This record gives sequence, structure tokens and C-alpha cells, in this order.
Amino acid sequence: MAIGLGILGWVQTSFIFPAPARGREPAYPDQVVHWEGATFLFFNGRKVVAYFHGNGEDLADSIPMISLLRTLGVGVLAVEYPGYGIAGGTPSEQGAYQAAETALRWLRSEQGIDRDRVVLLGQSLGTGVATEMARRGSGARLILISPFTSVSDVARMRIPFFPASLVRHRFDNKAKAAGIDLPVLIIHGTEDDVVPFAMGERLANMFPHAQLAPIQGAQHNDLLTVHALSVRDALMPFMKL
Repeated sequence: MAIGLGILGWVQTSFIFPAPARGREPAYPDQVVHWEGATFLFFNGRKVVAYFHGNGEDLADSIPMISLLRTLGVGVLAVEYPGYGIAGGTPSEQGAYQAAETALRWLRSEQGIDRDRVVLLGQSLGTGVATEMARRGSGARLILISPFTSVSDVARMRIPFFPASLVRHRFDNKAKAAGIDLPVLIIHGTEDDVVPFAMGERLANMFPHAQLAPIQGAQHNDLLTVHALSVRDALMPFMKL
């Protein structure tokens, strides 16, 4: 039984964290910071967006999002997850939270940028990290791009009747939403083929102060290519508030 559960746990981790090949040089290597076990990129700005990427990419793939954000005149803190890129460790939900919290602590202690100047932004899996950081009080605004309600819900969507009790990395956004009293922007492609648009709609109704920006015709993996201008148009007014 223990061996079976161990194999199930390994399969889950591999499914939830399909990291690219280890050791890839991050985009913008001159901006890489290593601090207290965390690895992240930093571009200074009066307002800083803390960016948490999806599960199938690492900081080597961050150029499209960082470039888009910088056209809005903001700084960027892009956090790497343990087990990804040049970061050490093993992928896990708690490890991702720890890396994010460490990077945000560096932002406060070493750069003097407090939470009122921080916008938390997560994409796909990163929405789970951004939501948890918002729950911990680490930012003033929250942006979720292609968010899921929970990993359990996604698992059951693919494997009906999958027991939620067996999910190791939960990233339970829906359970945290009601307790987050920040302005929230949810951007979701209406034709998302990985995380259904309906999950974004559901979350928009669960956060107390959320607005939904549907990107018509967009799928899960073409938001920053085919639909980059629409994403930027959705972000711009929310960043200025």
C-alpha cells in the first residue's frame, strides 16, 4: 500500500510539475538574484509585478510576459520554482510557496518595496501561488491569468471520481477566494483547452472584489502570442488604479 501511494505521489508530482529540462539559462541572466535559497529575476520599478509562471515553463521562457509587463511601465519580480531551471530542490506546492515568499521578503527588506507597491500575478499553475501570496497579505492587487479552481477539480475533470483526499499538491484557489479582500482581475481565454473558461467565471464570482476579462477565442497557450494585445489591454487599466 505504501509503495502504491508513493508511486501515485510521484505520478501526481510529474503531472502537476512537468518542468522543462533542468539547468536552462534564464532569460535576462544579468537580472538573476539568488537569495536565501530562492532564485528570481528582478527589474526595478515604482510599482512591481510579482510574476509566477505556469507549470510547463521556467524563467528561460519568461521573455513574453516580462516584456509585456515592462511596456506597462512596471517593475517585475519573476520567481522560479524549486526543481525548475537553475533553482535547486524538488517541485512541490509548499516549495513554490516558500520560494515566492522568500522573493517577496527580499523585495521588502533589500529593495524597500512594501506590499502597497506590489501586484501579484499568476498564470495557470502560478495562479495558485499568487492566490496564496495574496492570502498571506503580500500584495495590494491580484491578477490571475487562466486560473483553475483547484488541482482536485482539474484532476476530476480528467479522471472522474478521482478522490480529492489523494491529491498531494492542492493549490485550492476556490477555498481561499472568499477570504481575499483585494481587487482581483481574472483574464481567461474563452476557448481555453486546458483549464475551462468556466473555472475563471466561477472564481470571479467567489472573490469579493473580482472582475473578469474574457479573451475571446483565446486558448490556454496562445494568450501571449496570438492574443498579447488583448491581454495588455485588459491589464492596463487595472495596473493604473
